[in-house]
Amino acid sequence: MDNIHYWFTAMNFSQRIVALRKQRGLTQQGLSDATGIHVQQIKRYEAGSSLPTADALKKLAIVLHVTADFLLFEPGEREPEDDMKLRFEAVAAMSEEDREVAKAVLDAMIVKSQVTQAVDRVSKNTAKRKS
Repeated sequence: MDNIHYWFTAMNFSQRIVALRKQRGLTQQGLSDATGIHVQQIKRYEAGSSLPTADALKKLAIVLHVTADFLLFEPGEREPEDDMKLRFEAVAAMSEEDREVAKAVLDAMIVKSQVTQAVDRVSKNTAKRKS
């Protein structure tokens, strides 16, 4: 998977769209139908003569099963730490139901961390006032 990831990230946006479309077995018309983006616009993206709007980028990412960041950014421009990246890629490959469970667990851990940090700040402020 790392070799495939590197291969895609060594490409520019238009090359990634073409490669991902072909990998998914889609024609330009098929990608157009799946995203609701006019086929002429898909051709412009693939030719590198146009970049998508945020809405079009979202549609492309969903249909091509990648993140918008993956489509837009070069390697190292915007990536989480490697171990977290691998975990997020694994979650992305899960069923919708399992992804929802993973999101709920992650949300719970984030809330727990935020509460712990808030309690620590309050405790430190209280201790300073008593001193």
